[in-house]
Amino acid sequence: MRLTSRAFTAGAEIPMKYTHDGADVSPPLAWSEVPPGTQSLALVVDDPDAPDPARTKRTWVHWLLVDLPPEITRLPEAVDYLPGGQVGFNDWHHSTWDGPAPPIGRHRCVFKLYALDCKLGLEHPSKLEVEQAMQGHVLAEARLVGTYKSAHA
Repeated sequence: MRLTSRAFTAGAEIPMKYTHDGADVSPPLAWSEVPPGTQSLALVVDDPDAPDPARTKRTWVHWLLVDLPPEITRLPEAVDYLPGGQVGFNDWHHSTWDGPAPPIGRHRCVFKLYALDCKLGLEHPSKLEVEQAMQGHVLAEARLVGTYKSAHA
């Protein structure tokens, strides 16, 4: 599978608009090459550099989407409606997109799209619940990494 965004390229800086320093809306995403047999898609967006890239203590979750229909091939900017999907809880305990807001240094924001051979059937799950439910059901995975350094860091 391939995962892209028209807002930023792989490895590039995520524009401020999609962060806590800006409007904090979700970036547009598009994907292709979803394998046959896919029953649902899951998206996990996290920051493996929290809180400080030099002293990482945890991976911070920004966004969780599950049970997206496989015929969907994109999410528009500032998406607020998921046809057939569920939004999980991020590490701010919100069931929304919360963009990067690193307190120190430049952080990576990793967008991971999974093609699954089933629907997870989870309502407002945590990342741990999603990862546990996906075990043995991942047909393919695509990643897109952007970076961000807060204007206040």
